[in-house]
Parts: sequence; C-alpha cells; structure tokens
Amino acid sequence: MTILCVRFQLPPMHEAAPPGLLGLLEEFSPVVEALPPDGALVDLRGAERYFGRSAVELASVIRVRALALYGVDCVIGAGPGTTLARMALRDARPGVTCVVPPERDAVVEFLADRPVTALPGVGPATARTLCEYGLDSLGRVASAPLSTLQRLVGAKAGRELHEKANGVDRGRVVPDGSARSLVTERPFGRDELDPDRHRRALVSAAEELGARLRALDQVCGTLTLTVRYADRSATTRSRTLKEPTAHSAALTRVAYGMYEALGLQRARVRALALRAEGLDPAEGASYQLSLDPVDEKVRRIEEVADLLRARFGPRAVVPGVLAA
Repeated sequence: MTILCVRFQLPPMHEAAPPGLLGLLEEFSPVVEALPPDGALVDLRGAERYFGRSAVELASVIRVRALALYGVDCVIGAGPGTTLARMALRDARPGVTCVVPPERDAVVEFLADRPVTALPGVGPATARTLCEYGLDSLGRVASAPLSTLQRLVGAKAGRELHEKANGVDRGRVVPDGSARSLVTERPFGRDELDPDRHRRALVSAAEELGARLRALDQVCGTLTLTVRYADRSATTRSRTLKEPTAHSAALTRVAYGMYEALGLQRARVRALALRAEGLDPAEGASYQLSLDPVDEKVRRIEEVADLLRARFGPRAVVPGVLAA
C-alpha cells in the first residue's frame, strides 16, 4: 500500500484548495481525504497496478496536471502509511517526490535520526517530557521499553508512540463524506474595477459549480456570493433558490442578481467566490422536469459540455458570458 500526501502551493488569493484540484486526485484513486486548507491524502492501493506506474510516476503525473490545468504546483510525499507519507512531505520539494520505501529496514533508517517533534501528533508538552529523559530522537524512542513510554505519556499514547517510532503505521485514508457545500473562487491578477470582468468571473465560477454538482449528482438549495476587496474586506450575500438546481445557467442568473444588488461603484475587487450550499441528491428533484424547449436545449448542451470535460479536462469547454 502506498499513500501520497499532497500539498498544493496555492497563490496568496486562495484560502483553500479549489475543488477541481481534489477532483484531479480522484481521477487516480477514489480514496482521497482532504487536509484543509491546501492538502490531501491519496490511497494508491490498486492504482499503481491499474495505471501500470509506480507511486513516484503517478505523483509526477499529478504534478504536471495540476500545473497544466490549474497553474498550481505541489509538493508530494509518499510512504507505506499516512504518518510516513506526512513525514516524507516535509522533505519533499517542487519537482521531487520524497518516498519512504515500504521495507522495514528503510523505514527504520528514515525515522531513526529524526527529532520526536517530527512525528505527527507529538506536541510540545509530550516532546519536553520525552526529552527530559533523553528520548529526543525517534530512534531512541523506538529502542525504549514500551512500559517506560507508557509511564511517561500514558498507556494508549505510549503504545501509539512506540509503534510509530518503530515504523508501524496503522493510519488509513478516510474518504470525505458527502460535501455539505461546494465552493469555487476566481481571483484577479490585479485589483479589478471592470464590472464586465466581474460578470465573466461569475459565469466561470457558476459553470464550475454546476459541473461539479452534476458530476456528484447533487443539487443546491442556496447560493452564496463573496466579494473580496483590495483592502482585504469582504461582502457576503446568500440567496435561497426557488427550487434546487445544478444547472449553470440558473446559478449564473442568481449570482448576477446578488452581484447587481450590491450596487458596486468602482469597487476594486480582488476576488469573487461562489458557494453552493444545502446540497441534496438530484434523484427525483423537480429541477429535472421541464416542458420548456429552450430550457431543455440548454440542459442538452450542458450534458455535452460535461462529457467533453470528463474526457479532455475541466478547461475543455469555456463558458460564454450570459446576458444579465
């Protein structure tokens, strides 16, 4: 079993990894656990055999795709467990994946000279206690009797510490449950005054949200718009939809309505973000029923666009600007 620990190097404007980046990881494995704000764990169990590539090769593909599709670089650590992958990440750098081999001797060698604070879960208080007794490295902790560690830090914590210091990594990647919300952000390269550019950003954000909702077979009941300004202040508005939807055109109309209601006058906007909330399964939702031939045509176009994105990537289809 190989685990990847990925940390995206996000631009300053991003507060969290865009959903598309997590979606990119899910193309390689269905077992992905988000580590907010900018990381994730990926279980490659079966993926190496399926793709015919090693963990290092898959990590390289992930890095290239993140750069090509989102303009975001990343650092990646790999190991036979979640703890070791997290520790490997600290030694990784852009373009070079740090890998802890699965062989026990290699794991022990990787851990031996590291300070106890390098082990995830060991806080300052525990580290001070261990160092007071000369257990300042993981190698020394590994060679200490289990009973000694349990007396120092407690029975359960002592056993976990002893196992991890000896390379026993029982951690597992826990896939995130159904999202309660989806968010996408559109930062500007410079503080933007042009309302037309604001609207184009809203179209793009609404299109991404709609595509992700449809891919998850979900609909949203509430849409929230956040406008971030040059002075780092922000305005947030929410609107409950007349009926739950996953259609980009409907989401865009609601986003436009909230934007126009703000009455921005020459505002220097640094970023716009849309959040879809109140998510429910799309099955049986009334939004699927329509007798309007124009509306039906729009939805057919969406289906084709979704197929193209699934095959060629999220930027295969670029939305046009809808009329306000």
